[in-house]
Amino acid sequence: MGLDDKIKHSAEEASGKAKETTGKVTGDESMQAEGRADQSEANVKQAGDKVKDAASDAKDAITK
Repeated sequence: MGLDDKIKHSAEEASGKAKETTGKVTGDESMQAEGRADQSEANVKQAGDKVKDAASDAKDAITK
């Protein structure tokens, strides 16, 4: 998995957290929910990154 993707997914998670916090401060429940959804989506992407990295590491270990 590329470093660019990992950075992008972390930024998406941070953006979701900021959106959720802004929603809390302003009392906008819709924005809070959207922020939580953005964070969840980013977390799923990050989990996928980890699976791909583990698969790549396993492949490298077998071929060495």
